[in-house]
Amino acid sequence: MTLFRTERQVLTGQAPAANGLTREILAPAVVVVLGAIMTILDATIVNVALPTLGQDLHTSISVIQWVPTVYLLAFASVIPLTGWLAGRFGAKSVWLASLALFMAGSVLAGLSPSIGALIGARVVQGLGGGMIMPLGQSMLAQVAGPRRMGRVMSIVGVPLLLAPVFGPLIGGALVGAASWRWIFFVNLPVGLLAVALAVRLLPGGGPRSNQRLDVPGAVLLSGGLALFLYGLAEAGVPGRLAAPAALGPMAAGAAAVALFAWRALRVPNPLIDLRLFRQRGFAAGTAVNLVLGVALFGVALLLPLYFELVRGRTPVQTGLLMVPQGLGAALTISVAGYLTDKVGARRVVPAGIVFALAGLAWCTQIGARTPYWALLAALFLIGAGLGATITPAMAAAFQGLHHAAMGQATSAINVVQRVAGALGSALLAVVLQQATAARLPDFHGGIGQAGRLAAASPHAAAALAEAFGVSFAVALAITVLALVPTALLPTPRRLPHREA
Repeated sequence: MTLFRTERQVLTGQAPAANGLTREILAPAVVVVLGAIMTILDATIVNVALPTLGQDLHTSISVIQWVPTVYLLAFASVIPLTGWLAGRFGAKSVWLASLALFMAGSVLAGLSPSIGALIGARVVQGLGGGMIMPLGQSMLAQVAGPRRMGRVMSIVGVPLLLAPVFGPLIGGALVGAASWRWIFFVNLPVGLLAVALAVRLLPGGGPRSNQRLDVPGAVLLSGGLALFLYGLAEAGVPGRLAAPAALGPMAAGAAAVALFAWRALRVPNPLIDLRLFRQRGFAAGTAVNLVLGVALFGVALLLPLYFELVRGRTPVQTGLLMVPQGLGAALTISVAGYLTDKVGARRVVPAGIVFALAGLAWCTQIGARTPYWALLAALFLIGAGLGATITPAMAAAFQGLHHAAMGQATSAINVVQRVAGALGSALLAVVLQQATAARLPDFHGGIGQAGRLAAASPHAAAALAEAFGVSFAVALAITVLALVPTALLPTPRRLPHREA
């Protein structure tokens, strides 16, 4: 069976002959993962290199923090354009163009002579990288059909879950063995391989649309998200938690997003069709992704900081210590995808949340001398919770949707995931900073200063560890809220009995 025939069957409502994951599905899934893993990895791989970047480019910590932040801002702001571009030019063509733009940004970042040039290159990277995952999900969803959505989403969810684990390890190894520039240059060979495979294996064709771009909606949503995330980043600067520089952009961004939502429900062809949220399965699955994304992806920022600042580990050692989280996710992600197809996400996701809650509860008791075996066990539980929740909830959101709605649905859910990750990182960073300042009077907000204080004084190390415990407690409380929408996830008897 050819790729063209498989896609044609999906688009005309004919069921494929097999219910398993055939080569026609697995081949493009591998290509999508290969392209997506670079963009998601880049959101975390830079973190361990920030001190080196600040020294080589002669800038302060507050300025160098914009290297990861501006990437997430550009990444989130371009996602809402995905559905329109795919409908106008074809998903495969836009996917290839996005990957090429991301690779161009990687080259510019690696060659950057100054901090300003590097920040500009990160914008180019984010604009290209933001559309790669949702476009890939949309193409795979059309090929696979609802019956195999759980297993397919488990495959494409691998980069989302494992990149935060292996990003610090890869980044630390590259900085130590070569130069910080190679954390960007490493994208080139992987990207070229993805392009070569995509030309042959990604499904072409698909439905096209002459729909006009919702320019006001694009300005309101993309601009609103950028403003809100900018305000959150400013809130992390010492002394600006309640300053106009933080609250003003956050309020303006929230107002712009609210205005977009009001308008999207009243115009015929909005940038993102919010009417999708009237379907209970989509609304519930998206809500689970939002809440868990805020909590668990924010935790991905806390754990490396704890190992490096409180325990004095190197970036490479920190990456190795994070491996149990990846193992936990790898253990549960495939099983959870299979069980979601068989028994429904309503039974799978709550079990995953319990795993995550157990790991987070353990982390709330963290100290300056907590045994490493206890930390690794907590990391394994958190990873198992991630693997058993994020992708099954995503699959539940897609189940029951018509194929024509897949582009809009993937844009919506990917905006939610990226914004949730950025929101969680910013929120827990602010909590950590405020909790640390309350316990260490000499602390002025710098990451390097926190590490020096902890290394110089056991009392300071204990106080800093206590601040991390407070941050984990906030993440624990947010994760508990994720149990609420799980009651609305679909059950097997409500899953569709046809492929279209």
